[in-house]
Amino acid sequence: MPNLKDISMEELITIAQQGDEAVQNYLLKTYQPFIAKCVSEVCKRYIDPEHDDEFSIGLSAFNEAIRMFSPDRGSSFLTFANLVIKRKVIDYIRYNNKYPTAISLDETYDEEKMENPTEIEAVKEIYQQEQDAWYRREEIAEFKKKLSAYKLSLAELAEIAPKHRDARDTAVRIARLIRDDTELSEFVERKKKLPIKDLAKKVDVSKKTLERNRKYILAIFIVLSEDYVFLQDYLKGVGQ
Repeated sequence: MPNLKDISMEELITIAQQGDEAVQNYLLKTYQPFIAKCVSEVCKRYIDPEHDDEFSIGLSAFNEAIRMFSPDRGSSFLTFANLVIKRKVIDYIRYNNKYPTAISLDETYDEEKMENPTEIEAVKEIYQQEQDAWYRREEIAEFKKKLSAYKLSLAELAEIAPKHRDARDTAVRIARLIRDDTELSEFVERKKKLPIKDLAKKVDVSKKTLERNRKYILAIFIVLSEDYVFLQDYLKGVGQ
């Protein structure tokens, strides 16, 4: 087997999902600093992997992320893992303050004590809604951070978004093209701006139009490039 350091993250995840414990343990060990950082962002303090229970929760969540991740989303595993870790740690902190032992939202009801199937489904639906709302808030928070790196903001996007459907479709289509073109996407991620000159050669849009919509295109590129499940839902069927 080749050196694990020479294998891409995506391949390592796939191998681990196929039951390779050596690769799974390698990922868990290698990304402990990443896990500690995610946990620390929630706890707002330094996390000691040797002594803090929150780190154990984060480690377990990272392991769950490995199992749940799907490369079909075409986005970053680490972004996905970051969300899973934070959700689990927040669950732990929230309920550890109320109960003597850590308890998660999906453990706050006992199906055996609920004879009415409708009641069971209602509780499950409430839990799912709470989780979805949490994910949306986290996605928006992460999106705002990404936007700031490009010197953009949500308020600004609301003002500069194209008013006409055709213009929005064109912008989304261009953002997809950039994401799928390795050279263009690497330029955007490195320079935090559009390669207007090179892009104009690949799309049937004038440089003037590209420049006018550049901020909106950049924002859509960010959404498409990350693991923003809910934000990407808004783009399904748009610009295709």
